[in-house]
Amino acid sequence: MIDQHSLEKTLHDRGALLHGHFRLSSGRHSDRFIQKFRILEDPRLVEPIARALAEHFRPSDPTVVVSAAVGGIILSYEVARALGVKGIFVEKEGGVPTLRRGFAVTPQDRVLIVEDVITTGGSVREVLSVVRAAGARIVGVGAIVVRGDADFGVPFTAMLDLPIVSYDAADCPQCKTGEPLDDPGSRRA
Repeated sequence: MIDQHSLEKTLHDRGALLHGHFRLSSGRHSDRFIQKFRILEDPRLVEPIARALAEHFRPSDPTVVVSAAVGGIILSYEVARALGVKGIFVEKEGGVPTLRRGFAVTPQDRVLIVEDVITTGGSVREVLSVVRAAGARIVGVGAIVVRGDADFGVPFTAMLDLPIVSYDAADCPQCKTGEPLDDPGSRRA
């Protein structure tokens, strides 16, 4: 079983918890960044995390697991595998989040949405919108790490609650001192 302490230690030991001056995928700035691919690159680490998320939501009987591209794809697949259901992802086409590649959800589906790291929840809200537009029922949202408040109006769980302060660029204290900005994120607001 994955507990918060061991997951935080794993993030630290694998060099996934970085310190510096970062532009997050949300566009906000922070002095810490979680490089989730240090976990997602290793199936031995992803599998127990995915299994724990799957077991948490198993009573809701999901029929499909949906994530946002890119980082969520691996997690979606592994959670879906643990549940014995399909795993699909939302990606952008012409800047608009959509299901492509023949992926679909129907009003009969019970959808579990998963995400790697949640800061503002922007990616999750995009996936929620796509799934709701298809008429499917959302049974919950699961994440590896949540960095702040996360209220999506559905059951939510994260394997690790790791509050990290972030700032609008105009209010960022590191920008004000001229510290160079690193931009390691995979999604832009």
